[in-house]
Amino acid sequence: MAYYTDLFSPATYEAFTDSNRDVTGFRPRQRKSAQRVKPGDKLVCYMTKLSRWIGVLEVLEPCFEDDTPIFYPENDPFVVRFKVKPLVWLPKERAVPIHESRIWDHLSFTADLEKTSNRWTGKLRGSLNRLQASDGDLLINVLHAQATNGDVFEVDEEAYKKLLSQHVRREDRVVAVSVPSEDANGSEPTAADVTVRESAEIQSLLAQVGEKMGFKIWIPKHDRGAVLTNWKPKDGSLLDTLPLNYNEPTLNTIEQIDVLWMKGRAIMRAFEVEHTTSVYSGILRMADLLALQPNMDIKLHIVAPEDRKQKVFAEIRRPVFSLIGKGPLSDYCTFISYDGLRELARTRHLVHLSDSVLEDYEEEAE
Repeated sequence: MAYYTDLFSPATYEAFTDSNRDVTGFRPRQRKSAQRVKPGDKLVCYMTKLSRWIGVLEVLEPCFEDDTPIFYPENDPFVVRFKVKPLVWLPKERAVPIHESRIWDHLSFTADLEKTSNRWTGKLRGSLNRLQASDGDLLINVLHAQATNGDVFEVDEEAYKKLLSQHVRREDRVVAVSVPSEDANGSEPTAADVTVRESAEIQSLLAQVGEKMGFKIWIPKHDRGAVLTNWKPKDGSLLDTLPLNYNEPTLNTIEQIDVLWMKGRAIMRAFEVEHTTSVYSGILRMADLLALQPNMDIKLHIVAPEDRKQKVFAEIRRPVFSLIGKGPLSDYCTFISYDGLRELARTRHLVHLSDSVLEDYEEEAE
């Protein structure tokens, strides 16, 4: 018997709570991970944004695929599914915050960290990450205790309502959108030279990882001086020109994207590095690209510090990006944290891995 994570947003938590609670689902890209899960394994459930442990589900059967809506009224994306039995399912005010000492001080991935740290978030980057047996045992014991005679952890209902996604009906589907508040933008970093250097470091890491995986790399001409202080490309790895045949507006947009991984004449992945608090310019460039070339099939990624993740997700789900003709930008663009990228760059034998390994480090806006 093994333990795996099952992540819920506030919206999917509410949907599952209101359902029969006998089926949980995951996105198609998690199919391989789902196939490793066996009957009898336990899914330990965690609610993002509130950062609380919410329940335990026992897997009853191997995974299957079904697009009958469960979590969304139409076009439910969580089609890789398990039949489950809830062993514990807590109301949100009894769900246990991860920073509670009885959890934080004993989990393998938080015990040695200050509670202000965000270095633990990699373990909860996505669903179906395997937990150590000791971590699973601890969480199940705490959650069972909560279900029988647990503490109450107050929830700001107004703030919680703002976390619940609004939905807008398109002709073809219902999509989730968000409208970031003005104060969410924050102020620009004061140490601009530091953030620019970090941005160049991240571009360099993206280039190094892509090169090791066998891709040709594109870096905008105006960024190359800074990037090449950290990355020494092999001959032919860095492209001088893009081998693409698009109209001028499309080419101008593509040339400004922070990092491209190329295979022949095809763009395989595109990365925008967001080092300012506005986290907007790169997202806008990605949306421009999809608007100019709606038939283009490229994996898009926003790379930013972990503490900007929710801001990135809020921006990606603005109505202007959620209602574009090709479909919501959140369907095509994922988030990768700086720490996640650094972790990936330290992986041994990158030369033998495919770029699908990024799926272990990317997160989607729910």
